[in-house]
Formats: sequence, structure tokens, C-alpha cells
Amino acid sequence: MDWLNSFDRSAPRKPRLLRRGRGELYEIEKILTGLRSTAGRQNPRPLGRGASLGLIFMAILNLKEREIECKIVYYGPGRCGKTTNLEHIYKQYKKQTSGEMVSVDTEGDRTLFFDFLPMGLGKVKGCDVRVQLYTVPGQVQYSSTRKLVLRGVDGVVFVADSLVERREKNMLSLKDLQQNLQEYGLNIVKIPLVIQHNKRDLAEQGIFLMSIDQMERDLNRQLKVPSFPASAVTGQGVGATLKECLKLTLLSFKKELQFGR
Repeated sequence: MDWLNSFDRSAPRKPRLLRRGRGELYEIEKILTGLRSTAGRQNPRPLGRGASLGLIFMAILNLKEREIECKIVYYGPGRCGKTTNLEHIYKQYKKQTSGEMVSVDTEGDRTLFFDFLPMGLGKVKGCDVRVQLYTVPGQVQYSSTRKLVLRGVDGVVFVADSLVERREKNMLSLKDLQQNLQEYGLNIVKIPLVIQHNKRDLAEQGIFLMSIDQMERDLNRQLKVPSFPASAVTGQGVGATLKECLKLTLLSFKKELQFGR
């Protein structure tokens, strides 16, 4: 698609269910604000900003707990497998999670949240890294919710649907991600980003899928970010996708901290 050329390179426990209703967007904002709140913690502070790098990091430094909290958002079209990714990760890391998974119910899709402290991830400036994972609802009508969930994002996993009939929806969703990031002063070619080509297991059921090469041409020709074939249902590629996104995000943190000296 032509818009790809416009990228600016210079710049298990059951989830708690929250039903929709009037003022849905306000309620989601209130929930997400509460989840990222640092009330009651001693001297929490945001990490520095590196405007000249074209990046804005919203990670939170909790001095009392010696932790850095970073936010990873799973983005993509409706029913591409974002929720299934998080559900699989939640089950795999449930011993390292704090609290329950929160689910904001939207028609045909959900916004999920939980946080965990991965083991073996390493430290940044002597601090452990606590990861907060979010999904966004993919349907077109939830554009405002998607933008809201992206607030304060540190890294993104874009989940693409391998079904042939979802090709255009994948590209439109990636364009939507680019535009929403721009609203926060973020550049899609500079923020830590990983692409996951999901539902590859469906080929074994005789369902015709787009080739990886085709999906790479559609979505990654200009971005040239790491990408992984995956099946969120079986778990194949789910851990590798998250691990790569976390690695890129931590590298960005370290560069930002060095820049801020």
C-alpha cells in the first residue's frame, strides 16, 4: 500500500470481566489509569525523555521496589489473536503475575491487562523490569479505545492475521497504529515493534493462508522489524514474539538512560 512510503524516519485464573455500558470510554480510561497508578509507592518517577531521538519513554521508575514498569501493547485487527496471545502468556507466567487478569468486554473483542515480573530478563540500572501487557479491541468502531490504551506505551507487538480474507484488515490496522502513535508524538519506525504472523496452524486444517513472504511485503517491507510466524492457540511463536519485544524495549530504555546522563 502507498501509505507505507509515508513512514517518517527522521522523527488459569479466570479474568475479571467488566461489562460495557454507558460512558464505556470513560470507564476504560478510569480502569487503565488506575492500573498504571503509582499511588502509595515511594518516589515513583517517569524515566527521562529523549526528544532528539524521536522517542518518548513513559516507563515508570519505582525507587522503593527497585523496579521499572514498562507497557507492552498487543495491536492488530479484530479477531487476529491478540487476546489468545495474552491468555497463553498469562497461563505460562502465572506464578510471576501480580493480581488477576482484567478484561474490559467489548462486542466481538476484549481489552485485557495484567502485569508480571519475568525471571531472567536482566536489570536496568540495578532495577528489575515489571512488564504490563495490554491488548486493544481491533474493530473499527473502537478507534478511541485503541488510542487510549496506547497512552504511555513502551513497545508494541502487532498481531497480523494469516487468513487470506484478512489481508486488507491487517494493513489498515497497521496504518491505524501508525496514526495513533503519531498522536502521542511517537514514530512507528523508532518505537520497539515486533510483528507476529498468527494462525499459521490453520494450514494443517486445509485452510488456505497467505504466505509469510506475502505478509512481509504487505506489512514489513518498509519497517523491517523482527517478525515471527505463530499460533497463539498452540503457543507456537508466542514466547519468542514477546521475548523479542521485551529485548528491544530494554535496549531502548538503556539507550535512553545513557542519553539522559
